[in-house]
Amino acid sequence: MDKTIIENNKQKSTSELIVKCLENENVEYIFGIPGEENIAFMNVLKNSSIKFITTRHEQGAAFMADVYGRLTGKSGVCLSTLGPGATNLMTGVADANLDGAPVVAITGQAGTDRMHIESHQYLDLVAMFAPVTKWNKQVVRPDTAPEIVRKAFKMAMSEKPGAVHIDLPENIATMPAEGEPIKHGEIEKSFASYSSIEKAAVAISKAKKPIILAGNGAVRDKASAALIHMAERLNIPVANTFMGKGIIPYTHSLSIWSIGLTQRDYVNRIIEKADLVIAVGYDLIEYDPKKWNPKSTIEVVHISEEKAEINKCYTPLVEVIGDISDSLYEITRRSSRQENSSYALKIKQSLVKEYKCYAEDKSFPMKPQKILYDLRQVMGEDDIVISDVGAHKMWVARHYHCLKPNTCIISNGFASMGIAIPGAVAAKLVNPDKKIVAVTGDGGFMMNSQELETAVRIGTPFVTLIFNDSSYGLIKWKQEERFGESTCINFTNPDFVKYAEAMGLKGYRINKAEDLVPILKEALEQKVPAIIDCSVDYNENIKLTQHLKETNL
Repeated sequence: MDKTIIENNKQKSTSELIVKCLENENVEYIFGIPGEENIAFMNVLKNSSIKFITTRHEQGAAFMADVYGRLTGKSGVCLSTLGPGATNLMTGVADANLDGAPVVAITGQAGTDRMHIESHQYLDLVAMFAPVTKWNKQVVRPDTAPEIVRKAFKMAMSEKPGAVHIDLPENIATMPAEGEPIKHGEIEKSFASYSSIEKAAVAISKAKKPIILAGNGAVRDKASAALIHMAERLNIPVANTFMGKGIIPYTHSLSIWSIGLTQRDYVNRIIEKADLVIAVGYDLIEYDPKKWNPKSTIEVVHISEEKAEINKCYTPLVEVIGDISDSLYEITRRSSRQENSSYALKIKQSLVKEYKCYAEDKSFPMKPQKILYDLRQVMGEDDIVISDVGAHKMWVARHYHCLKPNTCIISNGFASMGIAIPGAVAAKLVNPDKKIVAVTGDGGFMMNSQELETAVRIGTPFVTLIFNDSSYGLIKWKQEERFGESTCINFTNPDFVKYAEAMGLKGYRINKAEDLVPILKEALEQKVPAIIDCSVDYNENIKLTQHLKETNL
């Protein structure tokens, strides 16, 4: 018999069928680590158009998928084996889920023939992933694979996006499977009801001091133009959450910058004076409404693609549910306001003055405000900063301002340390022509610095800027705020320049403030990743706390 006929008649395995389904979902990359229980899947994947990115830790793989999902709006995919591989994956999966990033996590699993007894590395992964995903399912019948994969991607990308999980037992992975990938159906946009739009327009028209609060949902929905149109037509100031940065350019006269610090910052004071908050794509997980509306005295108009979460400090007058851009345009068309926003912009002047006063600061160790001021001067409007979690994140949120959405990625739902370097790998894969800088503390850096080897190997050059203070700075800040002293937060670091060189990177150390800008420019021109070790003066943390307590606006 002709060999071609034999090959054509050969039945697919479950692994082959799943890979075809992933190709049907237009998956570009899978981030992960092979293992014994996923070798059948990996053997098929080697002949696929999908590129497998071998990482140094499963957590790094999940963070790469997380940031890939946030930047592209498509599902990032990560892979691990069973047991410890899967548990390592969970932190990044949880981060993606709470931050609204579409991610599909695939785990290898013990065969179904040994799940009923105590077995090597076996854990009930469906039960484990349930609290950190929107949906998760084990493949127990080969012919269900196409439906499971299609549903996983559909669930991951539907509003609110998040993480899903597919568990593939090793014996099921090799079984014969019938079926084909399921075609994508067109998802029609949903639009808000006319009655809700009318109610929102009436509330906005009556308000004397309204404020727009823009969140991550507005970024996901690409609602920047519609939001700016509303702000300008109705003369309403705009605050953004950490994850809503860039939804309106920070240079715009109506932008009052970011809200989200636990302290009573300038923007909080503006909202305190408001009689209406127009929450656009705002997710309560981004910034607890208890921080800005503790007594529920400020009225709220909720504009989003999903209904508002139940919270006693967030009880909207009206919920406008549907395509955000369409809702904003329709509400603006029906609204009329005469009042000006001078009260908010007057307070903003103090914030701008404070921001600019660090431009010529030459003190060393460098103040975090100065480091971020200099970084902003070097980065273009389309370039991307990935912030890790720590004391520096608070300063990035407050002092690194954006001109466009998705140019400053901050983990703020789960807020996990270690995201910056893996996230920068994904950001460079997605945007090879943009400058990418991972801003991290020395604590977060050492959690996933091994992924710099991944970056060298796959050719994704970016800069890692380390705020070095030899401590867990954010915890120190919190301890000193509450108890006036700190405990158990200090550690020592390796020589980061030598560390970089040992991994085939370029390493730099800042010895005086005047060096940062030229070194940043040089580092960003390198063909390999670069590390910049910069000593930071975190005495500014408590100074900021005290300053905000004493400021009377």
